[in-house]
Amino acid sequence: MARITFSCLPASWYCSVSLLSLGCAPRQRLLLLLLLLTCTVLFLLSSYHHQLWGPRHPIRASVNKYLSLAESMEATNLQDPALNYGVVVDCGSSGSRVFVYYWPPHNGNPHTLLDIRQMKDRERKPVVKKIKPGISTLAQTPEKANVYLQPLLNFAAAHVPRVKHKETPLYILCTAGMRLLPDSQQAAILEDLVTDVPMEFDFLFSHSHAEVISGKQEGVYAWIGINFVLGRFDHAEEEDATVEVTTGSTHQQPISRRRTVGIMDMGGASLQIAYEVPSAVTFSSPQEEEAGKSLLAEFNLGCDVDKTQHVYRVYVTTFLGFGGNMARQRYEDLVVNSTLASNRLLGSQTGLSQDNPSLDPCLPLGLSDTVARDGRTLHLRGQGDWSRCQSAVHPFLGLHNGTMSPRGIYQAPIDFSNSEFYGFSEFYYCMEDVLRIGGMYDSLKYARAATDYCGTQWSTLKQRLDSKLFSQQADVTRLKYQCFKSAWMYEVLHSGFRFPKDYPSLKTAQLVYDKEVQWTLGAILFKTRFLPLRDLQQEVFRQSHPSWLRSSFLYNHHLFSVCVLVVLLAILLYILRLRRIHQREQRQSEVLDLLWVEEGEALLA
Repeated sequence: MARITFSCLPASWYCSVSLLSLGCAPRQRLLLLLLLLTCTVLFLLSSYHHQLWGPRHPIRASVNKYLSLAESMEATNLQDPALNYGVVVDCGSSGSRVFVYYWPPHNGNPHTLLDIRQMKDRERKPVVKKIKPGISTLAQTPEKANVYLQPLLNFAAAHVPRVKHKETPLYILCTAGMRLLPDSQQAAILEDLVTDVPMEFDFLFSHSHAEVISGKQEGVYAWIGINFVLGRFDHAEEEDATVEVTTGSTHQQPISRRRTVGIMDMGGASLQIAYEVPSAVTFSSPQEEEAGKSLLAEFNLGCDVDKTQHVYRVYVTTFLGFGGNMARQRYEDLVVNSTLASNRLLGSQTGLSQDNPSLDPCLPLGLSDTVARDGRTLHLRGQGDWSRCQSAVHPFLGLHNGTMSPRGIYQAPIDFSNSEFYGFSEFYYCMEDVLRIGGMYDSLKYARAATDYCGTQWSTLKQRLDSKLFSQQADVTRLKYQCFKSAWMYEVLHSGFRFPKDYPSLKTAQLVYDKEVQWTLGAILFKTRFLPLRDLQQEVFRQSHPSWLRSSFLYNHHLFSVCVLVVLLAILLYILRLRRIHQREQRQSEVLDLLWVEEGEALLA
C-alpha cells in the first residue's frame, strides 16, 4: 500500500496518508485538504498578527509612563541580556558621585528617545555613591586622579554585569570646582584619567568621555533630565499643552509638539534659569545678538541629524552671587557700609551698640542680630516690614536700561501665555519650609503669607518652631533669614525675570515624582542619543519591504513550518491528480479490453 509520511518541525506534527484510502470522492478530498490548509494558516497568522502586521510599538497608556517609571521601586533585572548600561561620574566642587543607568533596546520609533532609568540595587535603592573632597583638590597631584576615582568606578563595575562592561559607556564630567582651575591643571587631571582608567576597567571610555563641562552645558543637561522624567519629549496627546516650534531651517515647517517646562534654581551662591525658546529669536543690535547667541543652546536629542522632531533651542544662564545666601551677604555689606557712612556724616552712633541698633526691614519683627565686617560689629533690630524689604533688595538685581534679566544680561523672550516653569531649591524652601505653601505659586497668596511672617514677633516664631509647626528642614537660621529670602525670591521672579504677578504655571518643588532628578540623567541622554541609530536602520529596512517578506516572517520557525506544509500538500495534491489520471486510463483500458473480448467472441461465433 502506497503511503506518504511527513513531519513539520519544530512542532513535530506527524501525518500519514494512504493513497488508496483516498480513492473515493476526489472533489470532497480536495475541499477537505484546502479547508484544513486554510484553517491552519489562519490560526497561525492570528497568533502572530501583532508581530507581523500589528503596530510595532505599544499604544501609549493613559497613565503617564514616566510617573510609573519614576516611582517604580523594583530592583534592576541584571539577568536580562537585552538591557544596556551607562555610567556617569559627576565631579563636583565638594565631591564626586557616580550614577549607574540602564535602558532596554530602542523600540525603533524615530520619534522616541532611549528609555533610560537609574539602576536600583537588590535593596531597591538607587545605585549611587559619593566621595569627598572634590577632584579639583588634585590640582597639584594630577597623577592621583585615577586612584581618586577608583572607589566610584569599582562600585559601578560591581553593579554592571561583567559581560556588559565592554559595551557600557563611561562618562566623567567635571563641573564648578574644575572650572576654577587653570586650563593646564584641568588638562593634566583629565589626561591621567583617560590614560589610566582603561587600564583598570573595561568600560567603553575614550578622550571625549572625560571633560570639564561649562555652566551652560550643566544647565542644559538639568533641563533635559527634568523634561525627560516629566515625559515632555514623548508624543503629544490631545489633552496635552503644545507649542509651535520653528527650527533654523528655512524650508522646515513649524512643528507642533508637547510643551516643555522651564526650570529656575536658586542655590546659596548662584541663580540659574533654563527654558525652551520655540520661536526664532530676533535681536535689536549686533551686540545683543552676540550676547544672546552665547546664552542660547540649540541641539538635537534625536539620533538622526536630518530629523528635526527633537531639535530644541534652550536659553540657559547662571547668575553668580544671586543665590539666597550671597544676596544676603551683599545686602548686609551695604547695610554696614551705609550705616557707618551715615554715622560719620551725622556724627551718630547708630548700630554700634545693642541699645541703639540699626533697624532692618528684612529681619522678623523684634529680632536682634549682629553683623561683623572688617573687625567692626553692627547691631541690627528687625522691623519685619516686607514691603520695605522688597524696596531694599531691588537695587541688588542690577537692572540696566529696562532689561529683563538681573545684571542686565540678555534674556530670551518667554511666552507667558503658553509656558510652564518649575522652581527648585530656594524657590521651594521660601514657600514651604516656613510658609508651608509649597507647590503651585500664587503671587498674592505668597505676598500675604510673607508679609504676615515678617510682621510676626520673633518670640512667637521661636515658639512655633519649638512646637514643630514648620517643616522638618526649618531651623533658627531659616527663620532668621526667611523674611529677606522671601522678598529676594519675589523680586528676582517679578522684577528680574519679569514674570507677571498673575502667572499661573509656576510650580515650586524639591523633587519630581518624589525623586531627585540629577543633571547626569540629561547628560547621558544627550551623550547616547546616537545609539538607537542601528535599530532605526533595521526598522527602515523592514518597512521598505512588503509585509510578507519581512524578516520576522521569513525567520519565524512556526511560519516556516506553514510554508513546508503548503509545499507538501501541493505535492500530495499533485500525486492524487496523477492517481486519478492513472485510474481513468485504467478504466478506459478495461473498457477496451472488454470490447476486444466481445469482438473476439463475435468473430468466433
